Amino acid sequence: MEALTQFITAINDIVWGPPMLIAILGTGVFLQLRLKFMPITKILAGFVMVWRGRKAAPDAPGEITPYAALMTALAATVGTGNIAGVATAIAIGGPGAMFWMWMTALVGMATKYAEVLVAVHYRETDDKGEQVGGPMYAIKNGLGRNWRWLGAAFAIFGGLAGFGIGNMVQSNSIAGALEASFGVNPWVSGVVMAVFTGFVLLGGVKRIGAVAEKLVPFMCIGYVVACLIVLGIYADQIPGAFALIFSSAFSPVAATGGFAGAALMMAIRYGVARGIFSNEAGLGTAGIAQAAGQTKNPVESGLVGMMGTFIDTIVVCTMTGLVLLVTGVWSSGLKGAALSAAGFSEAFPGFGGQFLAIALVVFAFTTILGWSYYGEKCWEYLFGTAVEVPYRVLWTLFVLVGAVTHLDFVWLVSDTLNAFMALPNLVSLLLLSPVIVKLTQDYWAGKQAR
Repeated sequence: MEALTQFITAINDIVWGPPMLIAILGTGVFLQLRLKFMPITKILAGFVMVWRGRKAAPDAPGEITPYAALMTALAATVGTGNIAGVATAIAIGGPGAMFWMWMTALVGMATKYAEVLVAVHYRETDDKGEQVGGPMYAIKNGLGRNWRWLGAAFAIFGGLAGFGIGNMVQSNSIAGALEASFGVNPWVSGVVMAVFTGFVLLGGVKRIGAVAEKLVPFMCIGYVVACLIVLGIYADQIPGAFALIFSSAFSPVAATGGFAGAALMMAIRYGVARGIFSNEAGLGTAGIAQAAGQTKNPVESGLVGMMGTFIDTIVVCTMTGLVLLVTGVWSSGLKGAALSAAGFSEAFPGFGGQFLAIALVVFAFTTILGWSYYGEKCWEYLFGTAVEVPYRVLWTLFVLVGAVTHLDFVWLVSDTLNAFMALPNLVSLLLLSPVIVKLTQDYWAGKQAR
């Protein structure tokens, strides 16, 4: 087992090394340039489209509203990465990692826009009459029969990775947080989570979307408000925090307290890696959720979809990062969720840690729901809609298994599979970029002609 772990670790170091980060960022930069920075200049239009997306266009194909589709995608992305991931990035890469997370998000908006656009443009109707899409369908229908193997590869990697990073890792984080903060037995947490997960999954994407519509805005707004209260308490530290982020982004950070110092490359590497882990731009997953949205125009779906990256990283991750910096705990030597808990405990003695535990529970549970849909559609692509019921039962059981199992190896394998998901998606985006540009130009030309 140790030899296998070392082998997978070696592969993980390669697939999540600089070449992969450059490939993901490079694709985003390429698409931003091809789109003439439209995803950035149209951020306001994106928010307007999200607001309008609460209601579907008349007679538009799809199962849920564009807003519910976005909330389903956000359910999967706003998770432990926003709490533990940001903390780890700053602990290892220094405050400058926050700057590189921002850059990753701004570049990633183009990637997310493109992957949602092609997912909707090339989506299909399955044998149950539901709209399905994602990188596998974009590859099959956009690149032709000779590329179908690449679509199948994405589906296999996504279908397997989901059980790890989208299921067991999340339920394990929930069980750990509840046990540490409230003394809840992991078996109890696992059973309760499995029951709630099973109830939601039985209703399919419509119930997942309905739950995400209500839970995701509540958890995001609640978390941001709590962070803003912390920032209000430490208001005098905010200018210094931003100054530290920008100065550390381009130069090494001097050792402070338990912090051993970080070179410039560490700030860039961990800022980029954790930014991608948090918002999933480049993995192609958001397109799977957005393809179920009721819309007649893929460009509008892309505008809605790209706002997920903005909300996830520019808003939620920034809040976590600023809390760590203004409270001064970033240099304490702690990492992950423990570091974030220390920040809130500093501001709210006595209950700050418990608040963060609750936030982590809600964030991770919504990730389980969002990823359940991603995995289901990957397996459906491979084997048809007959897999839906057995898949949902198996997914629910794995929630319980994850809560009571030691998961270092599962985390390692699923993280590696995540990287393998990105490769087919990035290839398809680069090859389909002429289609992405043309659809975008036609849409805005039509808007100007009205």
